[in-house]
Amino acid sequence: MKRAALLLLPLLAACAAKPAIVPLHGPDFALVPYEPFSRDAAVAIALREWRLFGMPVNDDPPGSRPPAPPDAKPERQEGLWQRVGEYWWLGLDPGVPEARWTGKHDEHGRVFAPDDDADFAWSAAFISYVMRIAGAGGRFPYAAAHHVYIRAAMQGGPQWALTAEPPDSYAPLPGDLICTSRTPRPVRLAALPATAFPAHCDIVAVQAPGMLSVIGGNVDDEVTLKHVPVTAQGTLADANGRVLDTRYPWFVVLRVLYAR
Repeated sequence: MKRAALLLLPLLAACAAKPAIVPLHGPDFALVPYEPFSRDAAVAIALREWRLFGMPVNDDPPGSRPPAPPDAKPERQEGLWQRVGEYWWLGLDPGVPEARWTGKHDEHGRVFAPDDDADFAWSAAFISYVMRIAGAGGRFPYAAAHHVYIRAAMQGGPQWALTAEPPDSYAPLPGDLICTSRTPRPVRLAALPATAFPAHCDIVAVQAPGMLSVIGGNVDDEVTLKHVPVTAQGTLADANGRVLDTRYPWFVVLRVLYAR
């Protein structure tokens, strides 16, 4: 018995030394996944969430619309603050404080002031949620900030189902992500800031001649659709690098490497 115990000690020590493996997070149908990770799935999920919020469309320049009264913000309404909570809970990996947020609660379940909602911005959680539920599994860098998966796409590698494409040479397809900066000076793909930076990404829902229809979360405190002009070739910028959309400085397309 003593000898057997001594033989087991090295094995137990080796097991104890190994870091705990965090299981993939989400429902089985997305983790297995039951169906291949596909463009059709990602677009259908984004459109479903847009319909849930009442199909709002906002083609106005950012900041030009008067903000909704605090009590009327969609993200704080019954049925919708819980949905935003699901974006946080399913979109992010378990264990991070943000995974316990909702459209109006912090990680402790306390209601935050409507004017503080910028500290709880959920646009990246929305994209992460769409990718998770569409079946991206471990191949998407789920995060509370867009710059995380923009950098992952820039670095490339087989671990991520993402690659960064210039806005003047790649025409986004449905299911791809287009990203803009929210910095005082527009970000350039060739010179990303060395540290974290504010950004926003939308998912392309419809590709049509001269126009993309894209869907993003936390736009006007809801899931909103906007229309983005593109060149005859379908790119966001022309051959001179000039972005056609005068409202948003789109600087990168994240081509999502779907299974189909």
